[in-house]
Amino acid sequence: MKILVGIKRVVDYNVRIRVKPDGSGVVTDGVKMSMNPFDEIAVEEALQIKERGECDEIIVISIGAKQSQEQLRTALAMGADRGVHVLVDEQIEPLTASKAILSVAQSEGVDLILLGKQAIDDDNNQTAQMVAALWDRPQATFASELAFTDGKVTAVREVDAGLEVLEVDLPAVISVDLRLNEPRYVKLPDMMKAKKKTIDVKSLEDLGVTSGAGVTSLGVRAPEGRQAGIKVETVEELVKELQARGLVND
Repeated sequence: MKILVGIKRVVDYNVRIRVKPDGSGVVTDGVKMSMNPFDEIAVEEALQIKERGECDEIIVISIGAKQSQEQLRTALAMGADRGVHVLVDEQIEPLTASKAILSVAQSEGVDLILLGKQAIDDDNNQTAQMVAALWDRPQATFASELAFTDGKVTAVREVDAGLEVLEVDLPAVISVDLRLNEPRYVKLPDMMKAKKKTIDVKSLEDLGVTSGAGVTSLGVRAPEGRQAGIKVETVEELVKELQARGLVND
């Protein structure tokens, strides 16, 4: 089995997001960038599948500027076999990313596409579903547990009513949730070894994909600050305060 894992370069989740003064986006200059946490979980799951002898090769793909190769190298240091970098300088939408991922998946003849359920920068939660639709293959989203048997994959996912178990035929698209695993720590020797692994650089044109802007961002602004709360000593004080604010009837 051959697995393709998509990863995205995003602002590190520990960084406090700041909006640009002109409202055109968020500040990224001089800001720590990392692999999208959900994508890191997808890479870890692919590695565990390979370590169980259920996978022969892991390919990681990232779409973005030249700096995205830093995150590809991290994935290679974790244990992925090789990388594909689709070099794009402008911001692209999920549909364009989905087409690029599918093009690479088809040319590589992969059996499974693993993606994070969403990216923490835009929270779109669209790419996995779009790839599956374009590929006309089954999908299982928000997986918190995976098992492989006889050309099928069983995925457990959390829903409002509890746990849902899905069984889909391979090839398939899986998006992963936080509870699936805990990514391994990358050691310095592994980072050095990763420098010798191959990263193929391609353009959207090489993949036969045209970038289209179906959505236009009109502006970005920070959420309004929350008012400080107050503490009350008794239930009676709480009721009086709620009544004073018109939140409960007398």
